[in-house]
Parts: sequence; C-alpha cells; structure tokens
Amino acid sequence: MNTRRYRGAALACLLVFTGWAGGVRAQQPTAGEEELTLSSAPVLVDGVTLFHVAGTRILPAPERAARIADRLAAVAADASLDPASLRIEEGPESTVVAAGTRPVVRLVDADARLEGITRRLLAEIVTQRIREAIARYRADRRPATLLRNGLAVAGWGVVLGFALWATYRILARLRRRMEERYQAHLREVRIQSFSLVTAHQIRRLVSGLVYGALALGGLAALLIYLRFALGRFPWTRELGLTLADATLRPVVAVGTGILNALPNLLFLVVLTLVVRYVLKVIRLFFDSIAEGRVVFRGFDAEWALATYRLVRVLVVVLAVVIAYPYIPGSSSDAFKGISLFIGVLFSLGSSSIIGNMLAGLTMTYRRAFRVGDRVKIGEHIGAVEQVRMMVTHLRTPKNEEVIVPNSMILASEVTNYSAKAASDGLILHTTVGIGYETPWRQVEAMLLEAAARVPGLRKDPAPFVLQRALGDFAVTYEINAYCGDAGLMLALYSELHANILDVFNEYGIQIMTPAYEGDPEIAKVVPKAQWYAAPARPPAAGAGAGSEAQLPGV
Repeated sequence: MNTRRYRGAALACLLVFTGWAGGVRAQQPTAGEEELTLSSAPVLVDGVTLFHVAGTRILPAPERAARIADRLAAVAADASLDPASLRIEEGPESTVVAAGTRPVVRLVDADARLEGITRRLLAEIVTQRIREAIARYRADRRPATLLRNGLAVAGWGVVLGFALWATYRILARLRRRMEERYQAHLREVRIQSFSLVTAHQIRRLVSGLVYGALALGGLAALLIYLRFALGRFPWTRELGLTLADATLRPVVAVGTGILNALPNLLFLVVLTLVVRYVLKVIRLFFDSIAEGRVVFRGFDAEWALATYRLVRVLVVVLAVVIAYPYIPGSSSDAFKGISLFIGVLFSLGSSSIIGNMLAGLTMTYRRAFRVGDRVKIGEHIGAVEQVRMMVTHLRTPKNEEVIVPNSMILASEVTNYSAKAASDGLILHTTVGIGYETPWRQVEAMLLEAAARVPGLRKDPAPFVLQRALGDFAVTYEINAYCGDAGLMLALYSELHANILDVFNEYGIQIMTPAYEGDPEIAKVVPKAQWYAAPARPPAAGAGAGSEAQLPGV
C-alpha cells in the first residue's frame, strides 16, 4: 500500500510539474502557463456534471475527465460496492478518493485552484458527489425505473401527437370558416392599374402565417418532448442535454444580440428619419429653383436636379459614415472582411459606372443640350428624350431609341441643331452641280425660288446661294435657308430637294450627275406634262406642292 501511495504521489507531482513552466516553482506559475494549467473539463456520468478537473500538456483535461468518468461508471456498476465505503486518502502532493482498494479520483493542487478552495475540502465535496452519482446510476438502471420512464415517454408522446393533430384540425376548420366569411370582403391591393397583391395571395399569406405559427409551435413542443424523453434514460441523457443546448444556444444568442443592439438600432432609426427629412427639405429647395420660385444669379434652373443629386449623395455618404460604428457587427473581423471585399470589387468593376455618372453630372453644367433638342452624337442623330445619371436616350427620325453612355458624350463632340434654331435660325443647305453653259445668276435665282416655295423656311433672314466649287465639268452651287424648328430638318430637306427638281425642270436646266462623260443629245429634264405621271396625283386646288401642314415632325 505504501508503494502505491508513493507511486500516486509521484504521479501527482508529475501532473503539477507539467502543468506549470519547467524550472518555475509550482506556487508561482507565470500568467501564460497559469492559463494552460487551469484548463479544465467536466467529469460527466450519465450526462450529469459532477466536478471539474485540470489538465496539462501530457494529460489534457478532457482525456483525464474521461478516464475518471470510466472509473466512476465501473465503480457504480459494481453492485457489491457500498457507496459509504468511499474514503479519502491524503498525501503530500495529492488527495485520493478510493473505493475499497481501487483509486477513483486523484486530486491535485491545480484542481483545488479551479474551485478556489483547499484540496481537502474539494476531496470531501467530490466524495459526496460520487456517492450521489453511484446511487443515481444504480437507481436509473433498475427495471422498475426503466419501465416507469418508458411508459411516461410513451404516454407523453401520445398526448403530444394528439395535441398536434387536434390543433391542426382546429386551425384548418377556423381557416375554412374565415375564408367563407371574409372571402367576399378581400380585395386586391392596386396602384392605379397595377396589381400589387391579389386576393388569392392575401389568403395564402394568412394561411401561411397560421400554419407557420403551428409549425414553429409544433417544433418547439417536439424539442421539449425529445429533451424530456432522452433525459429519462441514463444512456441518452447526455444527448438530450446536448440537443437542448444546441437548440437554445442560437435562440439565446440571437435574443441577446438583439437586446444588446437595441440602442444602436434605435440610433440608426432616428438617423434614417433625420436624413430622410433633410433630403426632403433639400429637394423642396432645389425644386423651387427648378420652377423659378427661387433665383440665384449665375445659377441656371436646369442645374437644380443635377445639383440636388450631388448634394443627396454627399448627405447619404455622411450619414453612412456616421452610422457605420452603430451597425451591429461592424467591429467584427467578418464584417470588415466583407466590407473590404465589396470595396475591392467595386473599385475594380465600377470605373466605367462612376465615369458615366460623373459625365452625366458634368454634362448638365456644360449646357451641351436639353431634353427635346435635336443633336448629333457621334454617328447618331436624334431628339434627346431623357438625360439620366449614366446614359442619355435619343429618339432617331426612324423612331429608334439609341442609348448613349454619358462618358462617350463627354469624350466626343456634340452637334446641337436646336440650340440656335429658335432664336437665330438653323441653316439648312444642299448642293447641286450645274454645267458651265448655264449662267450662274440664273442658277442662283432658281435655287432661291425653290427655297421660297418651302413654307417651313424663314423669309427673314433671306435664303442665300454660295458657289462652293468650280469643278472640271460643273459648278457646285449651295443653297442656304433658315428654319426655326430643328425637328423639321428632314421634312424641310425633302421639300427643298423636290422644289429644286421642279424649278430646274420648269426652266429646262439639267442638273449634272457626278460622273460626266459628255453632253447628251436631249437634256435630262422631265417635261412639266409628265410631272404627275401615274401613280402620282396633282395637289388639290389651293394647296401647294408642299405646305407646312404636310411636314411631319421627325
């Protein structure tokens, strides 16, 4: 017995020595090794925690606790052993709780430090816990106890199943009665002609809420029943405790997180309301500028919407900066990592987006065009329909919608046909080639007469003719005439060309073709008698060849 005691004392000394740093006295461990020495694990018997033991590098706490639990189970399973025979054997380095000749638990100073009491007092408490565990271990495995617990589990299982079935039937009957009573009163939710939520969807939503609440209640009842059923038997008691802990831990964590985050969430709500109110006040101010109620010298009313967008972005960015520390989880590494990842993606993939947005804002202050202007951007000609933050919409004369990125507009030249049309007039011009044998004064007079026949062209300023080139075989003349509406460009050009053909045919002057080989025997003109050859029809009496009312607004 003395040899065994000395061997136990040596093992205790080894445990204490390996628990602290080598070369440092056991009474004075360092801070880092104190944490290592005092790492603990619970000793579990049938899922019930009896006490905690310390671990070391050589023998970790979970492994030591498992070995003690196995010895306790073996002692409890030995029906010949009386729990009252447990005794405490005190040693210089450890205290042993033994059952007969078998040591059950060997306690060292590190175990006592875990509880903050002396080793002797800890041994007495552990001995009492072991006696209670042995009595409970044997009582739980008696046939009468197992039968009683089995009947209880089965009975409560039947009660739970019947309760769930009855609840389902009652809710189904209530749902049918509610549908019969209130179905005629349910109406779909609409915004003008657009249906947001139909009556059928409302019924499904109500049914989903009812059955969802039933499902959650049933799941909670089932978990409680499983916790009860597994806890009635010693072999599954630990599983029941683990199941309950795994189920309740997320709920408790979420509830605790919500409670802790309530002050921050309240601040975010107040900040959101304040920002919304500030934005509304700013919008009213810039709307007043846009409508002309508020005037600032040097600030164009058309700049109001673009300036409001800039100010809105600045206000929102400032609000986000203020709100960031109050966002739940913003200080966690996961949140910071996600924010960094999103920032990298945004910086890599949004250069063109930001460029288009800045170009859209810049164009407003450039006054390059307005909505409704007829412009030419690159190879596209059309009326400006919309100017958005990133793109500009054009409607071509063929009713085609062309969407042009604002960055392209900012980097290229823009021809605005409407900018001066209403005030100074837009000059329409076209050229013809006439042979040298025709007097230039006659050609100019005919071109001016053709322009005078177009009702959509201005009389003041008067049209004028330019001799653009003296070619090898013909003189190039250019007729220039003013119009006040750039939207009628194509129609006026078509009418002007038709009148030029008519006038030159009337006076028998041939318009030279680009490829000239020689004078034909018969001039290439159309006699007036053939002007309205089928299927063409002469205009009605009192109507000109092309009146202004006939010009389409393209």
